[in-house]
Amino acid sequence: MSIYTTMLLLAGAGVLVAGLFYTWAFGKGQKRAHGNLDSQIPGAVQEHAYIRNPIFLTYIIVLSIALLFVVYFAVTTGTGY
Repeated sequence: MSIYTTMLLLAGAGVLVAGLFYTWAFGKGQKRAHGNLDSQIPGAVQEHAYIRNPIFLTYIIVLSIALLFVVYFAVTTGTGY
């Protein structure tokens, strides 16, 4: 890989990790809020709060697709590490 591609990959990974930590912290902060401003959360979502969270699902799906791209390009170009 070129230096530009490596830098772009590291910058994207940094944004992804920072977004994940921000999302996690924001979710924890919402649990600590004591106001009743929102409606009742359905029971299925309460039992599986992380699995039913679309933001975490997006992270998992995007990481899986990115990993598949990396593996595909590594296999097709024939240049290993």
